[in-house]
Amino acid sequence: MPFNFYAVLVSALVTLVVGFVWYNPKVFGTIWMNETGMTEEKAKQSNMLKVFGLTIFYSLMLSSIMPALVIHQMGALGVFDGNDKNPDFLEFMKLHGDVYRTFKHGALHGAISGVFLALPITAINGLFEQKSWKYILVNAGYWIVSMTIMGAIICGWQ
Repeated sequence: MPFNFYAVLVSALVTLVVGFVWYNPKVFGTIWMNETGMTEEKAKQSNMLKVFGLTIFYSLMLSSIMPALVIHQMGALGVFDGNDKNPDFLEFMKLHGDVYRTFKHGALHGAISGVFLALPITAINGLFEQKSWKYILVNAGYWIVSMTIMGAIICGWQ
């Protein structure tokens, strides 16, 4: 069960694609702008190379940890101290090798990760920043959708 660098790389780009749709004014962009006080003028002042560059960097960090969250066999490997040559691990993989390695199952675990990681983090920050629930739910929803798609790609792409 080698690390699939291509799946991780592609899933990192998901945050850009989902963000393009999610924060579009016809979807949740107008709500987000109203809740943050962002304006078109202020947005145009951003250093977009920096914003997109760091977005890709942080998305790569997130997508790199996603295999541990969405692929059951990663946990099994940990039981055998990461030794993929261990005879017991090899026997386990013969029996259960590709069980639950589907896009659907990865999406489920990605969604669960989004709900139980991204939502609480976003909500806690939003509460301390005295942001509205609209703000919290728009941002958390973005991460839940992104992590769902990331999980599907990482788990299903073998």
